[in-house]
Amino acid sequence: MGTKYSITDYFGGNLAELLSRKIVQAYPGFDSKNFISNVDNEVNNKTYTQRIGIIAEQLKLFLPPDYKTSIKILVSILGDENPNETGMFTNYYWILPIGKFVSEYGLNHYETSIQAIEEITKRNTGEYAIRPFIQQYPVETITIMHKWAKSPDFHLRRLASEGLRPKLPWAPKLETFVHNPQPVFDILDILKEDDILFVKKSVANHLTDWLKLNLQATSIFMEDWYQSDNRHTQWILQQATRKIKPIRA
Repeated sequence: MGTKYSITDYFGGNLAELLSRKIVQAYPGFDSKNFISNVDNEVNNKTYTQRIGIIAEQLKLFLPPDYKTSIKILVSILGDENPNETGMFTNYYWILPIGKFVSEYGLNHYETSIQAIEEITKRNTGEYAIRPFIQQYPVETITIMHKWAKSPDFHLRRLASEGLRPKLPWAPKLETFVHNPQPVFDILDILKEDDILFVKKSVANHLTDWLKLNLQATSIFMEDWYQSDNRHTQWILQQATRKIKPIRA
């Protein structure tokens, strides 16, 4: 029988080697040997999320100390954009530590970090990297997510929904808009007729989150959607209400 791998197994020395090969092309002074060795030693008995954090920490240690210089290097290795509707564990899984690097070390560099998150999400996902920026810069980040919700790039449209989910799996609860969800609802309203399944699934899951957290406000918001004859809107509503039903007028 072949060896059976879990998600965790992909985030260790093997991923450090992959990143090193890419980074050296853009930054020849990168100490690949010690970077790989450190990652390999630190990840033992750690969960995959902990491993992602460890790899990001080691990137910080071995890349130039200036954040803008480091993130320029990391963005340069991302490669071609992802044309497929795939999530964070397909093909571009190795980018996850780069997203973690942005969320951990880029909060004081809003514009630079948002541009990096745009590029990351076109290949993997920026849904985790964006959340600290939503908390620290809610007005600015909601504004950029309005722009993403109207983007021709379906990865960015999905991020406008997925990044704002209050109960995103594997992430701390996002409470920024719990008591005033209207700024988020305005973005979901832009996406209600999206014809891309990848986006529609995110919007449906997002609405389910809100039904659990603020049933009354979410029910009022969804009522207009029920009046729509758009098939994509109706698909989203059906998926969103499988486990919890809104209060209908």
